[in-house]
Amino acid sequence: MEFMEIYGPLILLMLATGLVGGLMAGLMGIGGGIVIVPVLEFALGFIGVDPSIRMHVAVATSLATIIPTSISSARAHHRRGAVDFALVKIWGPAIFLSAAFGSWLASRAGSDVLSIIFATVASLVALKMILPLEKIRLADGVPRGIFTPVLPGVVGMVSTMMGIGGGAMSVTILTLFNVPIHRAVGTSALFGLFIALPGTIGYMILGQGNMLLPPGSVGFVNVIGFLILSPATFLAAPLGARIAHALTQRQLSMTFGAFLMVAAARMLYRSVI
Repeated sequence: MEFMEIYGPLILLMLATGLVGGLMAGLMGIGGGIVIVPVLEFALGFIGVDPSIRMHVAVATSLATIIPTSISSARAHHRRGAVDFALVKIWGPAIFLSAAFGSWLASRAGSDVLSIIFATVASLVALKMILPLEKIRLADGVPRGIFTPVLPGVVGMVSTMMGIGGGAMSVTILTLFNVPIHRAVGTSALFGLFIALPGTIGYMILGQGNMLLPPGSVGFVNVIGFLILSPATFLAAPLGARIAHALTQRQLSMTFGAFLMVAAARMLYRSVI
């Protein structure tokens, strides 16, 4: 009884967060992290986790939940023919390697730094999606040649430091290079796996030995949070994918942008207060 009085609200909060995160994953091709990170950071504060590592645990645990979520979401989009596997072969290796490097950088950064990175990137992406800029294109196709690894490299590194599946950045980048948004969303869902897998392993290794970690943690990844969040996000992702294909391009862009703006405001508030 005492256990439920202490942890009951936290468990319910994580379940609700997982359901919303999974819905957003399928809807917008994100791994749900942009929902999970700010809410999980708040929940960790609720149980007294030290502020100096709170953001690291939230980011790392979020990435762990993105592994099953991205698989579920990508499968749902693949059934609708919305995953560009040719692009995945080109971008995948750079995203994977840069995600591993991003976890190393994040382990050496302060919580406030990670919060500011999260808020800044999310705000820029949100503005692009909210404003009527659908016709703006940087080129008629995704860049090739010597600079091919640059864009996926940035996506992998920054996304791992934010604890997100990369959709927040890769959807924006791909639409700027004339990729239809539904295809961009579907492909980004698979990119989430290339980001979350090396990122999670990196955080598990790099967080070893930290005496401030909450119970049930393997490195910076909290296994208890993962076990609660993962089933909910996995189950909700296919529903989000169905909703995405029922919306127009403009409706999907507005939904994506509005959600990112709310998440960015929350994390910016966290970093300055």
